[in-house]
Amino acid sequence: MGAQKSIHAGKAKIDVNVDFTHKLCASLMLPTLRSSGSPFSLVIGSLCIKHPNLFGGSEKLDVSWDKGLYDSNVLVAYRRPRPEWLAQQSFVLQHSLSPEIGIHGIPVNNFSRSGSGGIILSRLSVGMDLKEPASSKWSSTTSIKFEHVRPLNDDGRAISRDYDGFPLTSSGNPHDSMVVLKQESQFAKANDNSFFHFNLQIEQGVPVLSKWIIFNRFKFVASKGIKLGPAFLLTRLTGGSIVGDMAPYQAFSIGGLGSVRGYGEGAVGSGRSCLVANSELTLPLNKMLEGAIFLDCGTDLRSGHLVPGNPALRQGKPGSGVGMGYGLRFKSQFGHFQVDYAVNAFQQRTLYFGLSNLPS
Repeated sequence: MGAQKSIHAGKAKIDVNVDFTHKLCASLMLPTLRSSGSPFSLVIGSLCIKHPNLFGGSEKLDVSWDKGLYDSNVLVAYRRPRPEWLAQQSFVLQHSLSPEIGIHGIPVNNFSRSGSGGIILSRLSVGMDLKEPASSKWSSTTSIKFEHVRPLNDDGRAISRDYDGFPLTSSGNPHDSMVVLKQESQFAKANDNSFFHFNLQIEQGVPVLSKWIIFNRFKFVASKGIKLGPAFLLTRLTGGSIVGDMAPYQAFSIGGLGSVRGYGEGAVGSGRSCLVANSELTLPLNKMLEGAIFLDCGTDLRSGHLVPGNPALRQGKPGSGVGMGYGLRFKSQFGHFQVDYAVNAFQQRTLYFGLSNLPS
């Protein structure tokens, strides 16, 4: 359920897209994080305003707002035109609120679900992105941003320690500040029968001030898809590690949809390092419906105790896990709908629902 509106202002055009969708299956996916009597809390939606010619020189302004059941994100991006052979420059301001379930969430029902740990992360970032001219297969983006992170409780008050008295920030204060230099590179290759995609992200905390976080964090995702007659086999390997100063919220969380199915979000473990492997075989049942079987596994590489406060050990997370199951993929002009039924190593069954809107 949504609406679109285009507003013309002189030669400029402002596109407004509003989409509000009731999350019917939310209670099946996540336990209640916090109670709210407002019907608006059960609605997810997005608003996007684009101005393609802000000052008459093809400057672009994008403003977007996304609201989930328990999170929100506001993004403002300003782009100046540059020659195609130069890096495209964007100035970005972003603020997000999201429950911190992956690290401090409490596993329940034999790790098949994750309850709230009573912690919400407020992130404010401002900086610049430089997108290099893409070659035939490679593309890269470099960014430098100032980030301000504040842990909050369910009442919206700043906190510096969790329920057990362990620090939530690297500095020990109610907030962390850092300047982050990030390099992201992507490689993509595809033909009629297969594709390969590789993504590498490297982040470096720059010590502008002595109290700011200094760290190096990298993450990679390698995906390979092969057509096997009418079926399609997709495999994916994800890994990463972080060295230097670290706050618990920077750890890698393992478990959940998009990681190891059969477990709640972060219920497998959280560590300074991680390795997750996914494989999925899909077979078309008709033009709009596909059946799938999958196998997921993940591990924190025995690095959970290296996270400050060791939240994984305190919550009894196993540190490694395997999940398998089957599902359905439904494709339509309104979006892609996914249903997965998974079993974890503790023989606990979990049903996942997923909905993604197609780009307009």
